[in-house]
Amino acid sequence: MTDRLKDKVAVVTGAASGIGLATVELFVEDGARLVAADVQEEAGRKLERRFPGVVRFVRCDVTEPAQIRQAIDAAAEQFGGLDILFSNAGAGGSQFGVENWDAAAWDATQALLLRSVVAGASYAVPHMKRRGGGAIVNTSSVSALQAGYAPLAYSVAKAGVLHFTRLAATELSAHRIRINAIVPGFIATSIFGPFFDLDLEGARNLAAQIAERSGTANPIGRSGLPRDIAEAALFLASDAAGFITGTHLTVDGGITIGPRHAWDPAAVGPMTDATGLSPEQLQSMRKARLG
Repeated sequence: MTDRLKDKVAVVTGAASGIGLATVELFVEDGARLVAADVQEEAGRKLERRFPGVVRFVRCDVTEPAQIRQAIDAAAEQFGGLDILFSNAGAGGSQFGVENWDAAAWDATQALLLRSVVAGASYAVPHMKRRGGGAIVNTSSVSALQAGYAPLAYSVAKAGVLHFTRLAATELSAHRIRINAIVPGFIATSIFGPFFDLDLEGARNLAAQIAERSGTANPIGRSGLPRDIAEAALFLASDAAGFITGTHLTVDGGITIGPRHAWDPAAVGPMTDATGLSPEQLQSMRKARLG
């Protein structure tokens, strides 16, 4: 425990599992008191019992703005104010593309992933102004930066989170409220379960498999874990990031530094496709040329 959040009060959405759970654990380790907001009541109540007097669970469906307000107000009522908001709740959203776009499914995804972030910031501001400032951290995604990581609606919503974060910083800086985003890469959580039509237990098992096997998916050579994102959230929420606002921190094991062939010598790249040569043949030719 380093007390980086001593005397701070936080709200974490999506707090009962994955990145949110890891963040609650880390925030508590570092001295925060907080409201854990989630739709998973059993897991949320368990978290409240685990940290008595330090964590309060509030059931919160972030697609319902009134419930976001309720969770934020609960932090002020329970602990005397609000210093930190981590808008993290989310899911994979709709799977459609451009050709089979569906208006209702699109709106539902935007409500979950983007509108909830805007609402949370809006409701947090009055409480933070009374404290003389605060820190808001939003969860985006590498799908906001490049194609190929997630479906259309999810990716557009996460890009919206990044731009909202920049725009909001222009307003909130005058109140000493910092707002930043985290861009996670391939993190082993249950968010991937719905892609395979898995129930909650199946999604958790899949997350465990991803944690065990996904080390080769990025240049850093190990799996991305919820704790990795929690550490980034802690940094951005703490005074250590006191001169940082309106930007994002990419935590992706290097997956967005370039296409796979840029960092994996065994991967097929454009030159391989264009010449019909194998990676081994190209490597042999390079060695011969270099003498």
